[in-house]
Amino acid sequence: MTLNKQRQNFSASFFNNFGSLFTAIMEDKVKKIFQAEAEAIMNIPTAEGYANAVDIIFKHIHGKKGKLVTSGMGKAGQIAHDIATTFSATGTPAVFLHPSEAQHGDLGVFQENDCLLVISNSGKTREIMELLELKDNLFPGIPVIVITGNPESQLAKKSDALILTGNPKEVCTLGLTPTTSTTVMTVIGDALVVLMMEKIGFSAEEYAKRHHGGYLGVKSREISKK
Repeated sequence: MTLNKQRQNFSASFFNNFGSLFTAIMEDKVKKIFQAEAEAIMNIPTAEGYANAVDIIFKHIHGKKGKLVTSGMGKAGQIAHDIATTFSATGTPAVFLHPSEAQHGDLGVFQENDCLLVISNSGKTREIMELLELKDNLFPGIPVIVITGNPESQLAKKSDALILTGNPKEVCTLGLTPTTSTTVMTVIGDALVVLMMEKIGFSAEEYAKRHHGGYLGVKSREISKK
């Protein structure tokens, strides 16, 4: 075997081994991230607020024919928007209200029989605190459901139903970017949606009426026919 061929074989072997090692390191890192997020979910406090929140939503939306208004700023706002659309798809009318746009006329979406769900990890988000003040000027009787990681915050103290996230540590390497906290918020929203679906006895037939298109529309119609 020529020296050049030996060098080629060595290089190929080195890069193959390095590639395998790099893949193994990445797999371990991904598993640790998933484990941290899973542990955060399992550590969400379950004794706080859920029954009160479901009762408020049921009373105002399904009893008084109001709607659920959700709100949050930044990443929390994106989760709040997702929660609203999922509630609407499952028989509980809901809309997302951007807290900044609320100050420029969108506050008018509120009606007196509505209820408000707000999300703020810190419980100090300025735009959310201002939204509550504006809401009180318009319809002070609208109850507020709060999802937060800070039970001692002013926002928590203004809640009619308080749901705590457990204030998990972010998996972000800086400990700053909303990552684990938004995962937990999403799971809490899912729990509220499922609890409400059970409370109102939401069926596949009703789902099909609200979700006509796509795979889920076809599947829900197939299930409802059965």
